Amino acid sequence: MKQRQQMILAARVISMLFTPFYLPIIGLITLFTFSYMSIFPWAYKLQVLIMVYFFTILLPSVMIHLYRRYQGWTLIELGQRERRMVPYILSIVCYFTCIYVMMRLHLPHFIISIVIAALMVQIICALINVWWKISTHTAAIGGVGGALFAFAEYLGFNPVWWLCIVFLVAGVLGTCRMVLRQHTLSQVIGGFWIGFACAALAILFL
Repeated sequence: MKQRQQMILAARVISMLFTPFYLPIIGLITLFTFSYMSIFPWAYKLQVLIMVYFFTILLPSVMIHLYRRYQGWTLIELGQRERRMVPYILSIVCYFTCIYVMMRLHLPHFIISIVIAALMVQIICALINVWWKISTHTAAIGGVGGALFAFAEYLGFNPVWWLCIVFLVAGVLGTCRMVLRQHTLSQVIGGFWIGFACAALAILFL
């Protein structure tokens, strides 16, 4: 019994660490590391990361937490398919706002394309959620893999080891979601490949 409780606790911690909202931040760090944007001043890169963190992680997380508290639901109760639409809408609005601000600031297209890719993943997952509870956690890590694949094509670096790390994290994260009984195997696998395809296509063709 104690071992099972420890496993559940570990699964909850990993699920919280790898929140579905981290795709844009990881994408930007990759871009600032492997592209010509690595020459940008650290102050500029830090300002962009803080702005994106605010709109894509902090703001949606706080709004969803307040919504859950207002409804009196636990995290498990919020995870029910019928109750996930409002959190989806809140996060989508935050992502749209972030893209609008970035366009007003005339940021480079590559930077904006990362947030657009994350927005596409959110919208597709929200639409699928109408009839099937897909895993947004694995969709997010799949989006990271798709973004790495797309940027490797653009920038000419070898993504194999990075993709290996992504697949490893996706396996651990998907297992955690199943341990917590939030998703089935098909839902975590489907989420990963939908996120991968959406991010890769958005970055390659937008």
